[in-house]
Amino acid sequence: MTKTYDLIVIGGGTAGNGVARMAANAGWSVASIDSEPHGGTCALRGCDPKKMLIAVTEGVEWTENMKGKGLEAQPSVNWPDMIAFKRSFTDNMPPRIEGGLEKAGIDVLHGEARFTGPDGIELNGETLTAKHFHIATGARPMTLNIPGEEHLTTSTEFLELPERPDRIAFVGGGFIAMEFSHIVKRAGASEVTVLEMMDRPLGNFDPDLVEMLVEGTEELGIDLRTNAKVAKIEKQGDEFVVTVERPDGTETITCDLVVHGTGRVPNIDGLNLEAAGVEYSRRGIKVSNAMRTTNPAIFAAGDCADSGLNLTPVSAAEGRIAGKNLLAGEDAREIKYPPIPSVVFTLPMVATVGLSEAAAREQGLKFDVQFEKIEGWYSSLRVGAKHTGFKVLVEQGSGKILGAHLIGPGSEEQINLLAMAMGTGQTANQIKAMIFAYPSYASDIGSMV
Repeated sequence: MTKTYDLIVIGGGTAGNGVARMAANAGWSVASIDSEPHGGTCALRGCDPKKMLIAVTEGVEWTENMKGKGLEAQPSVNWPDMIAFKRSFTDNMPPRIEGGLEKAGIDVLHGEARFTGPDGIELNGETLTAKHFHIATGARPMTLNIPGEEHLTTSTEFLELPERPDRIAFVGGGFIAMEFSHIVKRAGASEVTVLEMMDRPLGNFDPDLVEMLVEGTEELGIDLRTNAKVAKIEKQGDEFVVTVERPDGTETITCDLVVHGTGRVPNIDGLNLEAAGVEYSRRGIKVSNAMRTTNPAIFAAGDCADSGLNLTPVSAAEGRIAGKNLLAGEDAREIKYPPIPSVVFTLPMVATVGLSEAAAREQGLKFDVQFEKIEGWYSSLRVGAKHTGFKVLVEQGSGKILGAHLIGPGSEEQINLLAMAMGTGQTANQIKAMIFAYPSYASDIGSMV
């Protein structure tokens, strides 16, 4: 039997669920498919559970920074309790989300969907057809093509570890590796190694601020090795041996766990997009500004699409545009990306929005650079923060903010205010004229621009 819908959404995360609800509310027959429980990477396997673990380790960081300042404590992290705390959120999300979709009249299905033609898919041996499809399958850990790759633990598996390994190596120096290495080191691991093949971690972030983060990371006791290319991973009994190629020769690292932290790629390999007439590249599914693919009846959004930054709020915005155009039956809306902030939730945190110095110079822009290390500012002294600073690019003439880069406590909220100022075209002088509550992290912004 073939079942037909008005819309089939493939992917039960941020970029898909909103579209399914919009269509169902408009009276369309809708199915929502995911190979995992509904909720998506962010809620179940990414930003939300990760930040719950960070919240626990913030207690360790706070105590260390307040040592000798009146706070007397010797905190330690109980790993199973911390994972249970994380699961108190993640375990409840799929039934909540799936129940909400079903209440809206949406068929919630599970399995690996594969296109059989421009208007049909196969799911668990059955054929489903639809007038329209929306693809929101997110991203997966990239394939590294190194011997022993099967021994890598994914970020999803890391977030479910029942016990904390004592010796951990992270392959890669991006968001996942830097954040997780900070978590596990503060949780008591004795040997934590980060292996980055480039000359510095977090290549998309400001190099001066990354240098400050590297100092803090190494002070924490993490062994951060750059220009370190992993050649192979071998399992020897209960241990793993990682062979690393560096400019001065080959070295090995013995550890209890090796974690994949080299980044993620669009999760589209199994969709058989050729059968649907949907073009794609290694960067993702080709979409227009209306989020429409090369098959006019199929839309795509989020990390699986070759569109904006791979961030949860971006996928939600793209999903809204796709949903509106689906219902309109035409490209009534186009995505317009405002300045998009991004944060690495290490401790200290690093945040960025807008242009880097290098990008601004490549564009031939004329600007002033405000760069300062601010461990001596009150907001840093108050919490004992050692590695804090900012770099803000202010365009000459207009006074507009071209880019902002922050490190230290409060930066994850300060960057949102700077993004808002950039999005509304506020000048540095207008920001300086703002009166913020004091003392607060926001009250520092006027002195940064």
